[in-house]
Amino acid sequence: MILTKGQRAFQLFNIILLFVIGLTMVLPILNVLAQSFSNASAINSGAVGIWPVGFTLENYHLILKDASIWVAFRNSLIITVFGTLINLLATASLAYPLSRPEYLYRKMALVFVLITMIFHAPLIPNYLLLKNLHMLNTLWVLMIPSAISAYNLFVMRSFFMNLPNELLDSARIDGCGEFRMIWNIVLPMSKPVMATMGIMYAVANWNMYSQAIFYIDKRTLITLQVRLREIVITDNMGSSDVTSELMALVSPEGLKMAVIVIATIPIMLIYPFLQKHFIKGMLVGSIKS
Repeated sequence: MILTKGQRAFQLFNIILLFVIGLTMVLPILNVLAQSFSNASAINSGAVGIWPVGFTLENYHLILKDASIWVAFRNSLIITVFGTLINLLATASLAYPLSRPEYLYRKMALVFVLITMIFHAPLIPNYLLLKNLHMLNTLWVLMIPSAISAYNLFVMRSFFMNLPNELLDSARIDGCGEFRMIWNIVLPMSKPVMATMGIMYAVANWNMYSQAIFYIDKRTLITLQVRLREIVITDNMGSSDVTSELMALVSPEGLKMAVIVIATIPIMLIYPFLQKHFIKGMLVGSIKS
């Protein structure tokens, strides 16, 4: 197809615009990486751009000596893995019946779900509820109350509504029960939306912050984001293994950047494995209301 001058100019404008937007996202990440691998004098003098100056691994060496980092990393990993499994199981369990016309009261249930998108429970009543349920100072308090996101539920329900009714009816005629049909037919056909929701839930669980602040006091149960906040705001390494001699070798800014990298890289590694399902899941789930 031969493009007109106007179409070529529009494509060139789009390319330049997307390139500039991409730079605004990539350059800060490169700067964080560069500072995390730079020595203290280079960081303090402001000489670090997008490449490390005075390459060193002391920032990461010091961070990884802090035992509280590993404890927080373990807690965030548990919340991300098991919390995401709970999210997917709970969301699919509610989204599937709400997508089938043969289930009664589904419209009423949808209204109840929609109300939660508009009105959120206040903090104090929510805190008292979780306290009476004896969930405070447990990792369950970070996984169970947020098991279902209303927005993700509607996206998954829309995807289930696009499944062919003829296929499900044929399975019922052949004697397939509801549980077996969901496990053997619906879920295998729903890999795109499950992968998409899995990424969205995993990112939310990995970045769990405010709930961890409100509902957890024990130091052994803090999340990585809470520990990151302590280091970034208070410069508190909090470990007896970190000596003043080691602290003298690094810059506080370099330590902060190293912690940010450690907190960011694990969740970024998930995306390439699920990328092929991600775009398809979002588009298919958004076509039908």
